Amino acid sequence: MQLHDLQDLYIDQLRDLYSAENQLVKALPKMVKAASNEQLSESFEQHLEQTRGHVDRLKQVFDKLGKKPTGKVCKAMQGLIEEAKETMEEDADPEVMDAGLIAAAQRVEHYEIAGYGTVRSFAKLLGDTAAARLLQQTLDEEGETDKKLSRLAETTINVEAARPA
Repeated sequence: MQLHDLQDLYIDQLRDLYSAENQLVKALPKMVKAASNEQLSESFEQHLEQTRGHVDRLKQVFDKLGKKPTGKVCKAMQGLIEEAKETMEEDADPEVMDAGLIAAAQRVEHYEIAGYGTVRSFAKLLGDTAAARLLQQTLDEEGETDKKLSRLAETTINVEAARPA
């Protein structure tokens, strides 16, 4: 795809996020299974449902633009998911594994927050207020997920992982 203007870049970035979200839909069930802490497992399950909603919102944006969401592979998300897989393959105590899963999940959240902040700004600048609202809704959810994971890590999981074996 040639990028001639901000509209082209906007569509390219949306396709990247669409790929990222779809990769995450496939990866989250594995993280649910790998988590030993019930709250963490539930958080991953809830985020899986949210992520499906993010895919649907992106489809709405693409429908309005009259463009297809496919055609790009998010290599950054591939790498983040690969790192999460490596963590899940480690021989770790359950509490330490959970701390590692949170670390991996927060890297994903921060990537998504950056991506959605960017496309939301592009949508506003391009006068696409409906898309900007949808993208802001997803951005808010990604931020809340990140905060939730931080609270869980700081109050329970990291504390348990820090205890001597």
